[in-house]
Amino acid sequence: MTRWLCALLLAATTLLSGCGYNDFQRLDEASKAAWSEVLNQYQRRADLVPNIVASVKGEANFEQETLTRVVEARAKATSIQVTPETLNNPEAFNKFQQAQGELSSALSRLMVVAERYPQLQANQGFRDLRVTLEGTENRITVARNRYIQTVEEYNVLARSFPTNLTAKVFSYEPKPNFSVQNEAEISKPPVVDFNKK
Repeated sequence: MTRWLCALLLAATTLLSGCGYNDFQRLDEASKAAWSEVLNQYQRRADLVPNIVASVKGEANFEQETLTRVVEARAKATSIQVTPETLNNPEAFNKFQQAQGELSSALSRLMVVAERYPQLQANQGFRDLRVTLEGTENRITVARNRYIQTVEEYNVLARSFPTNLTAKVFSYEPKPNFSVQNEAEISKPPVVDFNKK
């Protein structure tokens, strides 16, 4: 009887050690931590926007439509409630990603338009904000890359045999990942016209 119990315990230990349960726990926590860093950097960017808009408003002739788009995009991006469940909900994740993409686009447009205003370019405060924004965009890229790598590792574990069996038993679904906005648009070659002014 004792031999059977020992053999059963040994078999259970062997099976459980190869099931990947602990790896799922580790990668789930790593993906949550990486996601928190992404959110942290997005919040840093959102906090910069009012300062950038305020410094640009000082330029009397600045295009009001561009400023309005930035303010609206920021409001939309910060209004989306992000919870840990967002990581497991592709629809909510995509909605969040789209809002952040709109803010990125609006800020890029603002910076392009700002180049037409020499007085604004000479303003040290605006230049400092611009450098801070560029640094924040780089931090966002780094944080997103870490998240992408962590989710990739988690998803491979969830889809590989035999750990996919553990994933099914414990309902570990693959997590959504960042994707490229307007994928069809970026596949088109850029149009270069040197005659435009």
